Amino acid sequence: MAKKVTKQFKIMAPGGKATPAPPLGPVLGANGVNPGQFVTRFNEMTRPLNGRVVSALVTVYGDRTFDIELKSSPASELIKEAAKIEKGSGRPNTEILGKITVAQARKIAEDKVKDLNAGSIEAAIKVIAGTARSMGVKVEG
Repeated sequence: MAKKVTKQFKIMAPGGKATPAPPLGPVLGANGVNPGQFVTRFNEMTRPLNGRVVSALVTVYGDRTFDIELKSSPASELIKEAAKIEKGSGRPNTEILGKITVAQARKIAEDKVKDLNAGSIEAAIKVIAGTARSMGVKVEG
């Protein structure tokens, strides 16, 4: 017999380095998940990502067990990593903080294509380029 799903929610945490401290612990506790068990499983699953922010879909069942489905990192995190910047621009159309190439945008799009609302890789590249522009990162090439 299938377990009854009581809740589903999304979280973002650093891969391999999550802790049950706020803000993660209270969210988990409020949704009926043991923060210690979650952090142990999440860190084991994301150890190769070494601190990169990862999205996860958590499904909680009636017997307080849970499943973790990992998603790709947010596009903004991947763009910041590629452009080697700390954060996006407060004035994206006037202040350019960094640059990425079309090849880098393609690689990010290929990593994210299953999580994006795009019908092709070219459409996914346009989505990534738009996100980069809104962060003050120029796409060249």
